[in-house]
Amino acid sequence: MEVLTVEELPKEEYYMPGNALCAGCGESLAMRLALKILGWKTIVVTVPGCMSASLIMGASAVPLLVGPFASGGALLSGIETALEAQGITDVNVVAFIGDGGTADIGFQALSAMVERGHNVLYICLDNEAYMNTGGQRSGMTPLKASTTTTPGMGLLKGKLQPKKDMPLIMAEHGAPYVATASIGFPLDYMGKVKRAMKIRGPKYIQVLCPCPVGWGYHESKTVEIARLAVACRVWPLYEVEGGKFTLTYEPREPKPLREYLRAQRRFDHLTEEDMAELERLVEEKWRRLKLRSLTG
Repeated sequence: MEVLTVEELPKEEYYMPGNALCAGCGESLAMRLALKILGWKTIVVTVPGCMSASLIMGASAVPLLVGPFASGGALLSGIETALEAQGITDVNVVAFIGDGGTADIGFQALSAMVERGHNVLYICLDNEAYMNTGGQRSGMTPLKASTTTTPGMGLLKGKLQPKKDMPLIMAEHGAPYVATASIGFPLDYMGKVKRAMKIRGPKYIQVLCPCPVGWGYHESKTVEIARLAVACRVWPLYEVEGGKFTLTYEPREPKPLREYLRAQRRFDHLTEEDMAELERLVEEKWRRLKLRSLTG
């Protein structure tokens, strides 16, 4: 893992101030931090979503291509292949795409991109729903979370299915580098972007980007919520390089999951039994990840 210090961070900015995103948007911070590491020799790909609304209106200081919703992996593949055909090997080809365009609508193109082995970086900005169109559930919406299509009232009581585990799916696809990150831990996140740039082949980073509108908290709390997710172990930080799994951060004194759930309106409907069930699932997943870290 690449270890960064504040003193080492580039001063240049490639994500411009002033954009169409909401106050407190986690995705905005995620794109700014990554582009500081990627630098000016970068081509950005995105698809319809919150991030495209920002980038297409002038937030990106580097070349940008916005394509159809399902095409993220295909666009990356095409650009990388075209550059390679011209002998250009020093340009970073990176995607900023949301969870819906990654795990649902764009999964086929992403899977094929990894299978073919294209030398690109795919960054999934995970705010756990289709926030750009009103906050509908996606495959990466957490179990029991309330969205506009899985309301926390009536018969559903939130989403019925667990969150799709895209990072481990990408690792099992054989991607040479896969990592999770959080905007609440910027040096960890940027270090993983820097590490990914040094590895040939398809790289995948999934960064947690809390959404004040869709999650239901005050816009000033975005970084706090992102840090709390890691502290409660509901969002483990790890990387998988060459098939070797490593936890990159372990909370010394994990916080109760209930603290995280109660900080967001999307979990207001949960009963004590619901929270106990979610706590058990988090503990089970953490044990599996710890075992994986010990066995590689």
